[in-house]
Amino acid sequence: MEFTSIRELIEPDLKATDALILDRLSSDVVLINQIGHYIVNSGGKRLRPVIVLLAARALGYQGSAHIDLAAIVEFIHTATLLHDDVVDDSEQRRNRDTANAVWGNAASVLVGDFLYSRAFEMMVAVDSMRVMEVLSHATNRIAEGEVLQLLNCNDPDTDEQRYREVILRKTATLFEAGARLGAIISGADSATEEALAAYGLHLGMAFQMIDDALDYGSSGVDIGKNLGDDLAEGKPTLPLIRAIDQSDAATRDMLRGVIENGGTERIEEVLQAIESTDAIAYTARLAADEAAIAKQALDALPASSFRNALAAVADFSVDRSF
Repeated sequence: MEFTSIRELIEPDLKATDALILDRLSSDVVLINQIGHYIVNSGGKRLRPVIVLLAARALGYQGSAHIDLAAIVEFIHTATLLHDDVVDDSEQRRNRDTANAVWGNAASVLVGDFLYSRAFEMMVAVDSMRVMEVLSHATNRIAEGEVLQLLNCNDPDTDEQRYREVILRKTATLFEAGARLGAIISGADSATEEALAAYGLHLGMAFQMIDDALDYGSSGVDIGKNLGDDLAEGKPTLPLIRAIDQSDAATRDMLRGVIENGGTERIEEVLQAIESTDAIAYTARLAADEAAIAKQALDALPASSFRNALAAVADFSVDRSF
């Protein structure tokens, strides 16, 4: 199933989510409207809202709260993007200038704060303490992940375990929360809720691993950012960690020095080192393992086209080139 087919399955829900996002972006502060619309309409896949919507529909949900939750999850995700780009000093995302490159760091951070606070306003309106608990915990874990990633930057001793802890908190947590929310509003039992949460968690791990592989194994046009952005920021992601582990002493020293200093001056040497090892294949293999665990968790759900679509999202997460 192609990703376009997945979206078509829930097209009315996605249209309602997009309409709600645009409505709740509204502010009488013009700059908030400008930056909010710029980042929300910048061509993202809306993958996290898709998971919320599919999870709810897979359990037969017939209400409208899944629309609110899908929009809330997208607002939280968008806020993290705005803050991430400032922290990373990024200039491009999704083949467009980042908001901080256009309006500056201060405006981007403050509009990110607006999106977070608007998301929490919307959570209150859903009127569920369980929903509040899940989403407040998720936002806290995401912040922890960002700080952990900051601590790992320029540290060549970062190992796979530390890397996994970062992506579990920074990326997989919001996927986990989104899938769990679909179960909560559907009134699912605890076993089904935990199964969906496991699906989201492992899907998020797979998705981020492939993102990190694409930073070295794809073109900037495909993924919407500059090749080697992670390298420039001194981020020791899994492909680089694996390349260090599998390289000879001289190459290992070079890679460690690149992580310590950041920058892309030696990008060709780094790419050659990665290509001469199994770094990309290893990363893709671990991502595929995570996606397989995610799909297995779906066995707890009743058979339906929506469950099939959730499985297809897991396949997409590891087979994509963008």
